[in-house]
Amino acid sequence: MPAAVSARPAASSLACTAFFWTFKVILMLTKLYDFNLGSVTESSLWRSTDYGTTYEKLNEKVGVKTILSYLYVSPNNKQKIMLLTDPEVENSLLISTDEGATYQKYRLGFYVLSLLFHPEQEDWILAYSHDQKLYSSVEFGRRWQLVHERVAPNRFYWSKTGLDKEPGLIHLETTISETQALYITCKLQNCTETNKGKPFPGYIDPNSLVVQDEYVFVQVSTSGRPIYYVSSRRDLFTPMKLPKYTLPKIFDEEYSILYLDQGGALVAIQHTPLPIRHLWLSFDEGRVWSKYSFTSSPLFVDGVLGEPGEETLIMTIFGHVSHRSEWQLVKIDFRSIFNRRCIEADYQTWHLHNQGEPCLMGVKRIYRKLKPMAKCVMGKTHSVTLTSDPCECTESDFECDYGYERRTDGRCTPAFWFHPSSMSRSCITGHTFLNSTGYRKVVSNNCTSGVVDLYMARRRPCPSQAPKGLHLVTSEGKFTATLGHNVTFLIFLEQGDGSRTSITLDFGDGHAITYSNVSSIEDGIKHIYKSVGIYRVTATAENTLGFETAVLFLHVTCQLEYIHLSAPFVAVKNKEVNLTVVLWPSQVGTVTYIWWFGNNSEPIITLEGSVAFTFPREGINVVTVQVVAGSTIQQDRKTIAVHDYFQSHLLAFSSNLDEHNPEVAEWRLDISRVIKNSMVHVTGVNPEHLLVTVLPGLPTAAEFFLLPDKELTEGKADKAVTHLDQLSELVLNALNQNQVQFTLRPGVQITVYAAHLSAAPLVDMSENHSGSAMLMLLTVVVVGLAVFLIYKFKRKIPGLHLYAAMQNEKEQEMIRSPTSPMESEPSISSQRELPTSLESPDTELNVNTIECIKPQPRVRISTEPPVYIDV
Repeated sequence: MPAAVSARPAASSLACTAFFWTFKVILMLTKLYDFNLGSVTESSLWRSTDYGTTYEKLNEKVGVKTILSYLYVSPNNKQKIMLLTDPEVENSLLISTDEGATYQKYRLGFYVLSLLFHPEQEDWILAYSHDQKLYSSVEFGRRWQLVHERVAPNRFYWSKTGLDKEPGLIHLETTISETQALYITCKLQNCTETNKGKPFPGYIDPNSLVVQDEYVFVQVSTSGRPIYYVSSRRDLFTPMKLPKYTLPKIFDEEYSILYLDQGGALVAIQHTPLPIRHLWLSFDEGRVWSKYSFTSSPLFVDGVLGEPGEETLIMTIFGHVSHRSEWQLVKIDFRSIFNRRCIEADYQTWHLHNQGEPCLMGVKRIYRKLKPMAKCVMGKTHSVTLTSDPCECTESDFECDYGYERRTDGRCTPAFWFHPSSMSRSCITGHTFLNSTGYRKVVSNNCTSGVVDLYMARRRPCPSQAPKGLHLVTSEGKFTATLGHNVTFLIFLEQGDGSRTSITLDFGDGHAITYSNVSSIEDGIKHIYKSVGIYRVTATAENTLGFETAVLFLHVTCQLEYIHLSAPFVAVKNKEVNLTVVLWPSQVGTVTYIWWFGNNSEPIITLEGSVAFTFPREGINVVTVQVVAGSTIQQDRKTIAVHDYFQSHLLAFSSNLDEHNPEVAEWRLDISRVIKNSMVHVTGVNPEHLLVTVLPGLPTAAEFFLLPDKELTEGKADKAVTHLDQLSELVLNALNQNQVQFTLRPGVQITVYAAHLSAAPLVDMSENHSGSAMLMLLTVVVVGLAVFLIYKFKRKIPGLHLYAAMQNEKEQEMIRSPTSPMESEPSISSQRELPTSLESPDTELNVNTIECIKPQPRVRISTEPPVYIDV
């Protein structure tokens, strides 16, 4: 089933109320019941044409707002489908003649409570309404005609072919009053008073009409006592002779009956709370009973014990004389009644039969029994059966074989879910198999000859056929697999010579394997994938007569270990900022990114690992990203300061600082405060206009950000530019003159320098550019051209490579695990070990192959992300 689009409320319940399955098509009707409203609020119709592998929702074809109640299928034509809508919303029905693919809607003038399809005519239907009216249709529900009013519920029946005079006759019971009803027959399309038939004279009891095949039953009560009438083959009604009322009564009270001498005599003991002293004995199968006394004083009988077996002649009666007395046991030996052993003249033959049919379960049996009033002992060695001869087989000795069902005409035909050809799928060419005719002999039936050859399975040679019905699945039934673990593929072939059909399985990763026959892969085929990705796995079955192919798309994934959100420390208001998530490992299959910005209540969901966002307000903004990969969710968070304008510059330090860098966030935070305080002390810059952050990694580097004075530059872009230029010049002069210094600890003096290039020029989002701004833009263009020329001749200018290498190291650090710093290589202790070229170093990661491979960075890294401070 397709997954629900949205979550259902707890007070609702989704239930499948109708289900229909033909050869390939499956129709399913589901309803959503709201317990609070006490009604169905939604329904869905699903259709599958591939044995339930996939389903199509048909709500648009039947009406998006239509609520369906019931699904019916014609018993004579599986192509014809009928759907009833909820009458409280819309009283109509939908008809399909192509197995549910398309529908036509028809309005109804009455509420349908039940439908009765004709057993032979596929378009004939009876419909019973809520107001006790019976309607008929001969066009499969497209038009309806009233048959009769005041019809008893579920007391209407179709005529039976061969029994009723007309095929369109209806048997029904009409209500006259609470105690009276009539049994009438009506023509399907012409039920008038002149055409009504009254097979039973007079009234019948309400809800008593039953029509079953050739029999019709009614009940008539007289003086509170019911009398049952039956009509056989639509003949006159006669009172039923029920054994309780028709057989001769021997005793008025309840008696326990016991057998003596294999049924040669019967013993009757009365069930009564009163004490008794007599029992009754019969030698003629209960026709005549003789009274015998088994005790001199009356006894409260509690039970009777007989000798094990039917040939017993000794009985024990136990009870008590009074309620206070102990139990009394009375042993009765009936051998004294029988004066001799039985001889052949004491027996007569008896033929076992079923309503005159002498053959039962294919055997004709003749028994012998004692003649009435023959008082003799048969003994334990007496044989009851005289003869037992097999009968010739007839159609009644056979039942439908597995996968077949009996139709109304008595023939056995394949069921909708059964394929007779499937019985030969495992057959090996050159051998034979039993081909069923649809019938099999009833279990324990011993008939012989007759129609055996016509109904019994016939041995046929195994067919040679091209492979057909090839299926490829995983052992777990999933379309996903874990990298580095065994995946077991199962291959099934519905038709074809398995012993001569080769199987080739292409795993989609450059590996394939071929087997000579199907039987050699019964346990499945195992394979281990070494790269993440979506693989097209193809199975091919081939023999001399043809081939068949099956395809499976397998998603191979690996566990997402952690993520890193790459974001700037400071951003410009109303200007797009690019945020990027780095995954580790880089490829883990299908990934969903969920972005949360500040206090926004709704996240942004993307399938890409980067997003552009514009911050509309100044201040501190928190960006949180969650990455969902399968059942794994990883999260990272960054803080971004947003301002209208700012300038930033990179800072470098004297080399002795690296020796004391423990690469922890707390240390960088402390050093950032110290650097800021030193810069403020030397330059006199307002602390609110200066941000400093120490970057993670080695060599130690930092970046400072200059912010304009809001009170002086609010709404004045020119003053902001001038103010930032002045601050920048003041700070850079102090740095270039080595005036910014601090004492790390006694004896360790650290000098702060300005790096070779600015990390970012002035950022101005104002639409009114002043002359200074245009000059700055021109300067940027000139600097860009200079950078291009430097790149062309980069091998001749080694002094520029230090900053480029440092940037490369920072980028590598951003994709390094914060939880596994010990896996990195030793630190680079001096600038002489940095690369001397701007060319990208090899990373060992093949971009054309999706693998769970962790690249090895060239620098030692920190265990914490970079932070900035504002003190």
